[in-house]
Amino acid sequence: MNTFEALKPRRKTRVVNVGGVGIGGDNPVRVQTMTNTDTLDIVATVAQIKECVKAGAELIRLTTPTPKHAQALGPIREMLLKDNIDIPLIADIHFLPAAAFEALKWADKVRLNPGNFLDGKIFRKLVFTDESYQKEIERIEKSLIPFIEAVKKEKKALRIGSNHGSLSDRIMSRYGDTPKGMVESSMEYLRIFHKYGFDNIVVAMKASDPLIMIEANRLLVTTLDKEGMDYPIHLGVTHAGNGEEGRAKSILGIGTALMEGVGDTIRVSLTEKQETELDVCYSILQATSRRITKTEIISCPSCGRTLFDLEPITNTIKERTKHLVGVRIAVMGCVVNGLGEMADSDFAYVGGKPKMVNLYYKKELVRRDVPETEAVEALINLIKERGAWVEAKA
Repeated sequence: MNTFEALKPRRKTRVVNVGGVGIGGDNPVRVQTMTNTDTLDIVATVAQIKECVKAGAELIRLTTPTPKHAQALGPIREMLLKDNIDIPLIADIHFLPAAAFEALKWADKVRLNPGNFLDGKIFRKLVFTDESYQKEIERIEKSLIPFIEAVKKEKKALRIGSNHGSLSDRIMSRYGDTPKGMVESSMEYLRIFHKYGFDNIVVAMKASDPLIMIEANRLLVTTLDKEGMDYPIHLGVTHAGNGEEGRAKSILGIGTALMEGVGDTIRVSLTEKQETELDVCYSILQATSRRITKTEIISCPSCGRTLFDLEPITNTIKERTKHLVGVRIAVMGCVVNGLGEMADSDFAYVGGKPKMVNLYYKKELVRRDVPETEAVEALINLIKERGAWVEAKA
């Protein structure tokens, strides 16, 4: 079985336009992050956005807890445009509907959390009959109508995003602290928006536990398909932590969903600098073959048979060739595993004898017994000879 046989086809969705960037449909899986500055600190926020753009961010989310914070998106955008940076800005709304109305004037997309937009969470246990629960849905619908009219007028996009940690008391009392509760929390809103003719929406199911996140997204897709809704899905393991733990959770949750064909935009949430999140995003997309943006390096872990110092050589080759999008390069320490494990690569650097390297192109041995001191340059020259080299952008 090859990589593409293992991948499920990507789920077909509508396209949601966010400030000129398409999410869903045949667009690439988009990569985004979120600033951690005070949005009212315009200079600091703009500086951080610039760093995120350099690292590959395609959309930026900013916290906008009040109307004043939402208004700050105006001067933030102006400063970015002066430096020719035109990136969609997403307003992150919790608790305050007034901030959401104001954000429609300034943001390209507004994120609503159904758990706290028209409901609350103070850990009350509520009791509902079917009739009394339907009254709650009618209350939400009535409250949402003015916002639906406003978002249709402004022609902006929305993200309806449920967080496992912020399900409302109403949802918790009805469905429990479950993936089903997460899905129903968003579906209640989606049904209302759809009823009133607004479908420019991205949906998200996030949890700090990747297993809950995976199950919630599976249930979401089943529910959307059953109800004839084709909204794009945003993926993320929220509050994943940092370091290896944060990366492991994110890779498990986001990677699993992508392999199952789900996901149109992703964010890795790490307790680190925002730029590091973006590196992980692109690595997950590359590993799942959902979006190829760099060279693919295949290298062995080394063992007693290894015929050269594998780690520094691999790092050197990776650094020299990282801009060759889609090129697959194998770095193997010996011929025992090298000949088999390099089979799917375009080029291979394989230890043949002590201090000697064999170079391959598409399984073909091109040069034998190249001295280790010359082998990296010989590999680069081989890539150039076979027409796979491009110059790195400045």
